[in-house]
Formats: sequence, C-alpha cells, structure tokens
Amino acid sequence: MQRGPSRASALCYNFRFPFENMRSTLAAFLLVFALPLQAQQPASSAPPAPLIAAKAYLLLDLSSNQLLAAQNPQQRVEPASITKLMTAYLTFAALRQKTIRPEQAVQVSQRAWRAEGSRMFIEPGKPVTVDELMRGMIVQSGNDASIALAETIAGSEDVFAQMMNREAGRLGMKNTHFVNATGLPHPEHYSTAEDLAKIAAAIIRDFPEHYPLYSQKEFRYNNITQSNRNRLLWSDPTVDGMKTGYTEAAGYCLITSARRGDRRLLSVILGAAGEAVRAAESQKLLNYGYQFYDGVRLYAANQPVAALRVYKGSANSVKTGFLADLYLTLPKGQGEKLKAALESEQPLLAPINAGQRVGTMKLTLDGKPFREFPVVALESVPAAGIFGRGWDALRLLFR
Repeated sequence: MQRGPSRASALCYNFRFPFENMRSTLAAFLLVFALPLQAQQPASSAPPAPLIAAKAYLLLDLSSNQLLAAQNPQQRVEPASITKLMTAYLTFAALRQKTIRPEQAVQVSQRAWRAEGSRMFIEPGKPVTVDELMRGMIVQSGNDASIALAETIAGSEDVFAQMMNREAGRLGMKNTHFVNATGLPHPEHYSTAEDLAKIAAAIIRDFPEHYPLYSQKEFRYNNITQSNRNRLLWSDPTVDGMKTGYTEAAGYCLITSARRGDRRLLSVILGAAGEAVRAAESQKLLNYGYQFYDGVRLYAANQPVAALRVYKGSANSVKTGFLADLYLTLPKGQGEKLKAALESEQPLLAPINAGQRVGTMKLTLDGKPFREFPVVALESVPAAGIFGRGWDALRLLFR
C-alpha cells in the first residue's frame, strides 16, 4: 500500500493573469516567500542596462524582489555612511519596542561630541531628543548623532556594533560586518551592494511609519541648517529616499528609492567619482527600470488558485494559493508570453494545515523557465474519521 507522497503530479491550468492591472495597488513590498536576490534573464529580455560609472551597482524592483540590473553586487566594499541604514533600523526597532521614546532627552557623551566627519553639532551639557538625533543622522548624516543613538540604545557603540551584526545575520546580509554605527573607515567594516539593498528594503518594509524621514530635504539644529545630500530629492519628484555616503576609499555612494504609480524601485550606487555622478547614475538606473519593465500582479493574497484533491481528510479538496500578493517584473510587452503550471505532490494526505506548502507554481516566459513559487493551502483540512481514512486507503491502493 502506498503510505505517503511518492511522485509529483503536474496539474496544468490555463491561468488568466490580470495583465490589464499591471500597475495594481502594491500591498506588500516584499513577498513572504521572496527568492534570494538574483538577476532574472527572461527569454525575451529587455534592452541591456545602461553603462553605470560605479564600482558596484544594482537595481531592484521591491514589489517582486527581482534584480533588474547589477554589476559586482557581492563585491565587498566600504559602505561609508550608508552604514547608518542599519543604525536607523535598530533605532526604529527600539522605538517600536518602547525601550526609547522620540521625546526622550539624551545626554551627549564626549565620544559622540568628538566624532569625526559629518556632524549635526550636538554638544555635551545640552540634551538632545531621540527624534532630533534621528533627523540629524538621516538628513544631516551626523556621525555624532549616530554614536549618541548607539550609546543610548546599547550603552556603548561597541555593543551596538554587535547588535548590528546580529541583525545583519537575521536579514541575510552574508557579506557584511560592522564595527561602528557611523561608517567611518575600518579594515573590518564592509558590506556589498546586495546586502545594502537588503537593509534598505527592510526599512521600507518593516518601518513605513519612519520611512518619510528619508525624504526630508533639510534639518536645522543648534542654529545650523543642513541639507540632505541626496540631490534626487530635488530633481525627481518620485524619489523619496534613501541615503548617501562618502569616504575617500569608498567613493561617492547613494541608495535611492523611487515610487512611480504603484511600483517602487531601489537603486544602489557604490564608488562613483563624484556627488553629481552618483545622482546621475542612480537616475539612469531608475529610468531604465521604469521604462523597460512592467510590474504584474498575478494573484492577490489568499485568492484561491486551484482546489487540489485531498485523501483521508474531512474534505475531499483544499483551496490553494499564496499568502501574499504575487508580483512579477517583466520586460514591457512580454506579459502575454507568460504561462503557468501548478505542480502538486500527489497524493495529498490529511491532516493539512493552513499555510502548509502543497505545490509549486512553475512559470515559463516565451516557452523557457522563468520563476517558481511555493503554493500553500489556504485552509486547514483535518483528518477524517476511521471509516473515511480506511475508504481512502483502499482508493489509494488501486490508484
């Protein structure tokens, strides 16, 4: 007698993808089951990405988590002040956990006051609030603000760096190591374009209530007004973040996020030759992604895709689909060439829990493999009683 799943059964349907809604409302920036970042090469590909004057770069569509263009995305580089994205992420997490408060007064240490590089000009003996420090770190890229926040959250910058590395590991930043909260140069302080895109995307996804800070164009503290160094905030109205960075070794760096319609793209430029160059190259990448690709929502979250046969259960079938909106990014005009086949493990035996993986959606574009996604049960199917299980056992025996 067959005792469990032993062979794969491909169930193919003529799925009608809603291409007329190619710019459907973006309900989630990253899929729950998002694949690791990797460039997709569709059969009928878009034009090649423009030449980008940078040591490393990438362009990511946040709706589908698809990498549209990249060069040296896993090359270890000095991240400079883009490091402050992780400092901000941990600050936002501490605010959510209520271990710090926006209005909390912070005493400025000598270490923070004497920070090298860019500063918001905090002073010992003059308390500053957490909210002011966040704006000083994000808008003014203040190293002094970053150290003050690190000391407030962790007690010391060294302990805070340990927290940064733990969080980097949790987020899958496999080629990143932090030794400080600022991005000041250190031989053991490094990251990659791919990893920096992950922390930028995590801020957008996990802390939407704080993300607007990255679009603030200037901030005034201690009678000193400083402008955000992200030039694209002024030249492109669709750009609403995120972070600049510069050291002599790192060159000019910029992570930019833009939303046009319902699509959000993220570009990473590392090691450009100048401030104007990093802005221009980031703009080129964003324009490329919007001009030559479309965002397609194939299925809404919890929308049944198919009903699969279930054995030994209280019901004979289970509704299947996706727990999050399923988006793809395709070269313009290629949507009609997309086809899907649902492959399930047969026989499916109860009990089945909601959210349990029961199959795989395999997509082809122009007849060639494109992407695969797990399909899950949208409902639970408890085991049947003894007679139901026995009857299905007999049916499986002669199946």
